[in-house]
Amino acid sequence: MARATIARYAIGSLGTGGFATLPGLVLVFYLTDTLGVAAWAAGIVVTGAKIWDVLAAPVIGGISDTSLHRTGSRRRIMTLGALCLPVFFAITFAVPAGVPPAPAAVWVGVAFLLASTAFSLFQVPYIALPAELSAHYDQRTRLLTARVAVLSLAILLFGAGGPMLRGIGDAYTGYLVMALVAGLVIALGMLVSTTIAPRQDADPAAPPTPWTSGYREGLAALRRSAPFRALLATFGLQAVATGLMLAGANYVAVQVMHSQDALTFLFVALIAPAILCSPLWSAIARRIGKERGFAAASVLFAVATASLVVAVWTPGTWMYASVAVAGAAYAGMQALPMAMLPDVISHDAHSLGDANAGVFGGIWTAGETTGMALGAGVLALILTVTGYVQTIAGTTVTQPASAVAGIALGFSVVPAVLTLLSLAFLARYRLRRADIDALTREDA
Repeated sequence: MARATIARYAIGSLGTGGFATLPGLVLVFYLTDTLGVAAWAAGIVVTGAKIWDVLAAPVIGGISDTSLHRTGSRRRIMTLGALCLPVFFAITFAVPAGVPPAPAAVWVGVAFLLASTAFSLFQVPYIALPAELSAHYDQRTRLLTARVAVLSLAILLFGAGGPMLRGIGDAYTGYLVMALVAGLVIALGMLVSTTIAPRQDADPAAPPTPWTSGYREGLAALRRSAPFRALLATFGLQAVATGLMLAGANYVAVQVMHSQDALTFLFVALIAPAILCSPLWSAIARRIGKERGFAAASVLFAVATASLVVAVWTPGTWMYASVAVAGAAYAGMQALPMAMLPDVISHDAHSLGDANAGVFGGIWTAGETTGMALGAGVLALILTVTGYVQTIAGTTVTQPASAVAGIALGFSVVPAVLTLLSLAFLARYRLRRADIDALTREDA
């Protein structure tokens, strides 16, 4: 596979990583600590928008497959998403000062729902592309490893740079500047990747797909593909864990470590090892298989995050070391399942005799989105139960010790347990290298 193909595909993760990282990092905090929205209401706003996204993703998957058949490419729908997303993303963080908490929450909820829909228009077909770009087991690993390397850079760029931009002017101006700059960078990365969408013979007369077909075909794919069910359940449960940690990082920096700058250092500690270790996980997958490498990365991540529980009693700079180990593991937890998904799609297409990559991409996006949304929802629940006090920008409150302890536990023990539970589903994944190599030989 040409390096230019790999590079243009991978650069799309500048957009997907940016949109997954920045709202997950700051949106709940923006609602509770700038707009004065109660934690439980902030959880409903973020989770509600994501539930809509989950419902929309299978439909978008069906639309993506129809577009492929009728136009010969998935490019059109990807471009539409890339162009719309920065507009709605900026509106999400454009609530004027003085708007009461209730209407502010509605404003953010509607705008973020539209931004998430635009994101799915790009993300669903983007996930489907690797199965169409290569039929080879190791080439897909190489393609997805490059994607995760860019994803790691995006997490670092947006996770560290976003909060820095947020510091420009007052809180309201800072969030808007952050959203405008981030939205443009996200759109640029997405637009570059649209050029890699392969073209095939088109059938303009192909009948349009009913909007319900995305659900029907998605459920059918889940029923018939045991490897897909196992992989999706594993990745989705881990998305809850990582979504919880992402949403909690800002609270950990401010309330546990008592430093705004700690947020930037946490992201550097997480992402620098992830970037360095991405090629290592690719090598491990070639030697022992993707599924075993995925399991090893998950166990390492769980151990590293569990060690952070000590922060309940003695928070400090030692936390960066645990986060660094988690970052090294995180690279494998992202690259390997994403490299396994095209294998699942190809296995299903060979068995069925027809390709439904868009459907699989829609269900996968729905599962990942559900996980990330539940992660933010779990954090909101923890904050509510432990008595976290919301505030409007410019005022200062002292949080109860129970809330601070809850934040620390939500950043350590809870994600570790979720990650370990996910391994029960991974144990049911039976697709191996020999199975994919056999399909390649048959198709040759």
